[in-house]
Amino acid sequence: MITIISGTNRKNSVSKKIAHIYQSILQDKGQKAEVIYLEDLPADFVTTALYENSGKNELFNPFRELIMQSQKMIFVVPEYNGSFPGVLKAFIDGMQYPHAFRDKKAALVGLSSGVQGAGLALSHLTDIFNYCGMHVLAQKPKLARIEDNLSENKLSKLYHSLLEEQVEKLLIF
Repeated sequence: MITIISGTNRKNSVSKKIAHIYQSILQDKGQKAEVIYLEDLPADFVTTALYENSGKNELFNPFRELIMQSQKMIFVVPEYNGSFPGVLKAFIDGMQYPHAFRDKKAALVGLSSGVQGAGLALSHLTDIFNYCGMHVLAQKPKLARIEDNLSENKLSKLYHSLLEEQVEKLLIF
């Protein structure tokens, strides 16, 4: 099972649009993928689903189960303050450790308004996933100046081709 995680809880985010595009590319390759939108997380999950409350939040548990069932995951990661959104870290912390990620595979896509394409964010996230025992695909598209390369929910030809290349690598990863 493949799951795409839109890495922010911001409403109407660019990450959500990229997750939809990624899902479409996978569908074109005959692969079904579920999408998790962090904006759909329970508002109180940080206090009711983590640590000593692990597994106790009935609204958060379906997210945990979907990650447990997934063998491959794609994280669409926007750059926030030089790294990735805190809600994504809290989401990761809410998963069953270490089984949620160990020996599974991940692909990362970085997004930014600036020129770095969330490179540092992807590096931070790679370190976390490596610690958890997850294998991270080396090819990590960094979609810089995303607003200049996304129009009417369509990516520029270059950025779309980068995602298509990553999908090809992920499917054989």
